[in-house]
Amino acid sequence: MSTDREVPEETQQAQLREVLGTALGLAQEHLEQNGGFLPFGVTLDHEGELRLVMVTPPEPGDDGELDAESMMADVLGLLRQGRDGYQAVAFASDVYLPEHPSSTGSLGTDGIHGAAEHSGGAVMAAVVPYELTVEGYAFGPLEADGHEASVFAP
Repeated sequence: MSTDREVPEETQQAQLREVLGTALGLAQEHLEQNGGFLPFGVTLDHEGELRLVMVTPPEPGDDGELDAESMMADVLGLLRQGRDGYQAVAFASDVYLPEHPSSTGSLGTDGIHGAAEHSGGAVMAAVVPYELTVEGYAFGPLEADGHEASVFAP
């Protein structure tokens, strides 16, 4: 039986696209249905099954806001704990893109950030800018983003 380190680069890339695409798609779906989403993860186990990884949100702060950074740290912690059982993982969060132009021409828009990592070492990340319009959510084109391994870090 081969180890994860022996997985061909093409297979790693295909599995990364699968988990990242699933995470970004779920995030878009939750935005459209619920008006927002909390950080979450997606795993691809050794049998090829995808699973969703979520954490319980903490109590809102005094300002009524949830600590999304803390939630993302918790999601990453769960993914690290179970990484021996995964071929690939992805995680998604709602972000603000201060340098990205909005449809009105001003700088700053919201976005979905997704990152994927393979146990064999490959990584992939992307952002999908979005805005709430009169007709609903308008999603911009997927844009590649940088990422360093944090779940399968050497």
